Amino acid sequence: MIGLIMAGGKGTRMNLDNEKLLLEYKKPVIFHVVDSLKESNCFSKILALTSSNSPKTKKLLQENNIDIVNTNGIGYAEDLTSVLQSINDSVLVTSGDLPLLDKEIIKKIVNCYNPEKTWTSILVTNKFLTSLGLQSDYFVTCDNQKCNYTGISLINANKINSSENLNEHYIIIDDKRIALNLNTKEDYELLGTA
Repeated sequence: MIGLIMAGGKGTRMNLDNEKLLLEYKKPVIFHVVDSLKESNCFSKILALTSSNSPKTKKLLQENNIDIVNTNGIGYAEDLTSVLQSINDSVLVTSGDLPLLDKEIIKKIVNCYNPEKTWTSILVTNKFLTSLGLQSDYFVTCDNQKCNYTGISLINANKINSSENLNEHYIIIDDKRIALNLNTKEDYELLGTA
């Protein structure tokens, strides 16, 4: 399995002077994600997808010997799809802005992988998210409840030829390690209390 880290976004909702993935929470946020994937020992390769939107993040990752794949920086789905089409393996993809991620939750998610399913998105219930003081604009209904995307998916890239008409499956895991991703300054402030 290959671990893909999405690290090429603009982070516009944060309205920061610096790049979002370089925000500090004991260390730059991106390294919480990189280290959790490395320490899980679940991946044959770990790649960070960067773009011209995140030059400082790219430079820092390269200085720390993290393999980089440059994308066009058009958008999350477009950048991810372009890379998936060149991969012939199973993939865990995660956002680079999950500062509470650790090796144990990564192992738990990887153990949910089913190669029969082309795309499985990991969700948290909206009820759980709001109990943490968080909110998200992206939700789906799963098991008769409102759920939110975590930015983590399990993908059988062998079955991907475009992002259109994919049959998406869902797994709900209410865990704050995957619920807290940094989309706003309020999210970052909450991190200090986590």
